Amino acid sequence: MSQVTRRIVQEVHDEPHLEGRRITVQFIKTQVEDRGLDPRTVADRHDIDVADVYRALTYYHDHPEEMRAVERQREAVVEDHEHLTTDPDDVRG
Repeated sequence: MSQVTRRIVQEVHDEPHLEGRRITVQFIKTQVEDRGLDPRTVADRHDIDVADVYRALTYYHDHPEEMRAVERQREAVVEDHEHLTTDPDDVRG
């Protein structure tokens, strides 16, 4: 487990995540609140401090509009992806 606590940051065109890592606030929220994993388990599995897990959960709940926008953006990407074709005949020019 890491002993370095990380800030929540948001880089250009990115969603909130742990500083220096690609672990998003949304991912941590999903692991703990939707999947029911213990915060310590999430921390251990991703080599982060348990304080980072709680920091991410706090950020999620302190910024509901921003997190809803992130969720809408993810849904739009999935929807766009579903419209892409994977038929090999369509890509052969």
